[in-house]
Amino acid sequence: MSTGPGTPSVPAPPPTHEPPPTPAVLEAPPDTDGRPNEGSAIALPRAADLSAAAHPASASARASSARASSARASSARPASASAQSASAHSAAGGSALIPGPASRAAARARSTAAPAAAPPPAAAPPPAAAPPSAAAPQPGGSSAVSAEGARVSMFRSLRVRNYRLFFVGQVVSNIGTWMQRIAQDWLVLSLAGSSTAVGVTMALQFLPMLLFGLYGGVLVDRFPKRRLLFVTQTSMAVTGLALAALTISGQVQVWHVYVAAFAVGMATVVDNPARQSFVSEMVGPDQLQNAVSLNSANFQSARLVGPAVAGVLITTVGTGWAFLYNGLSFVAPIIGLLLMRSGDLHPVRRAPRAKGQLREGLRYVAGRPELLWPIVLVGFIGTFGFNFPVWLSAYADDVFHADAGSYSLFNTLMAVGSVAGALLAARRGTARLHVLIGGALAFGLLEIVAALAPEYWIFALLMVPIGMFGLTVNVTANTAIQMNTDPVMRGRVMALYMMVFLGGTPLGAPIAGWVTDAYGARTGFVAGGVVSTVAAVTVGLVLARAGGVRWRSAGVGGAEGGAAPRRRRLPRRRGLSRRSPRH
Repeated sequence: MSTGPGTPSVPAPPPTHEPPPTPAVLEAPPDTDGRPNEGSAIALPRAADLSAAAHPASASARASSARASSARASSARPASASAQSASAHSAAGGSALIPGPASRAAARARSTAAPAAAPPPAAAPPPAAAPPSAAAPQPGGSSAVSAEGARVSMFRSLRVRNYRLFFVGQVVSNIGTWMQRIAQDWLVLSLAGSSTAVGVTMALQFLPMLLFGLYGGVLVDRFPKRRLLFVTQTSMAVTGLALAALTISGQVQVWHVYVAAFAVGMATVVDNPARQSFVSEMVGPDQLQNAVSLNSANFQSARLVGPAVAGVLITTVGTGWAFLYNGLSFVAPIIGLLLMRSGDLHPVRRAPRAKGQLREGLRYVAGRPELLWPIVLVGFIGTFGFNFPVWLSAYADDVFHADAGSYSLFNTLMAVGSVAGALLAARRGTARLHVLIGGALAFGLLEIVAALAPEYWIFALLMVPIGMFGLTVNVTANTAIQMNTDPVMRGRVMALYMMVFLGGTPLGAPIAGWVTDAYGARTGFVAGGVVSTVAAVTVGLVLARAGGVRWRSAGVGGAEGGAAPRRRRLPRRRGLSRRSPRH
């Protein structure tokens, strides 16, 4: 081993300044910037001097090699070498500006030992960038890394086998659900010839959620969600098959459709909160937001296919075949539930049987502004801004004098925007309040613009951004509410969310249908857009005045192993320092 530059015959420094002799040189791994750690090597200067004295020729060769290596090292790291030399001089007690003979001899002795205290430059590993997971973010590179991570992680929850089975089953079932929605609305419009009848059908389908939604949430918190989903999916399959038999046989009447819509609504009371909260048991808290967003993308992707297929079936063979497909489509999610592995599910503590659980759920939401105000906003938009079956069927029939194909086209174009909104939500890291308020405001304004569109193609194209911002509101609110809710309360909170979002339809749909029949489709659509816009502005102002309301990004208080809740900022009091802890 080279002893470094200098004359090898210079005596070693006094024993009091030497490190204890060790049998080998131990090197520490380089820092994250690729340079060796200072003080990472321990050497034997005295043993090196003895070796040099015993073999002068080899010592001279090693000295010349060391001088060349030292020259390369000094040219590579002049600042570091100067700093280390100054530090060594200070540690030795040298403080004279002009060194004398004794100090020069001591300096040569230190130079003999100093190179041995660090590995030779030739042996040091070349500087290498730290791996992305450990390296600190670098300017200009963090955005690329985060963008790549977002692309990779957009569908990460599909790696979970149970969720993948659930997802595939829902793709098939959701296509049938959208086919039945289109066929049901068009069948009622054909039988009754009134937009009010379409509104009544929607009201009957969503009235059970308004009346019994919280009771459904209590059941979801109390019983295994997987077992509840077996029951609800089977009941909706039977309803679809019965309506298909009546329609294909030519015996269907309006009241038959009313009864079927009400039966589906009763199953939805339990099915919706069970499906929403069962996601966390399949994927766990770390992937909950991604899975919720993909669920919405799944539902809206089926909206691309379902209305188009329904339009073809209605115009060629009749509405009954759309009902038949919907009834058979529930076989896929039932098989997926049967194939799931119970051991892979994330256990969630179930609520005990007790009195006052409905009031407990309401008090829980009322005491948390981060849950209350998004639910209020979604309630207004769901009640008055999402009556598209009433408006789109009226525009296709009365305004543009088109057929069922145009009605299906409007729904398909809206689904294109909805899928885009859902995928953007899956790509975002966290749910933000400003995204919810901004999306709701854009949704309401676009509805007003579309209602006044003078041409068919302008109205059709505006369905794309309306669908995108509508889904942005839905997914952002849904994700944030689930991630800010204690798991034992999630069924009741999600039931309340679905109650105001879907349960408001029995109030809004008949009103929208009456306004559309009395004053025209354009007036009805404008009214819905105005209410949505006013609701977005009002809730935004309330949240701005409240200030300090923040959404967390994971489970509540580690109840599911998620991150700890983010605390609210309080006004700084006089006399407290800037670094006072937040309470």
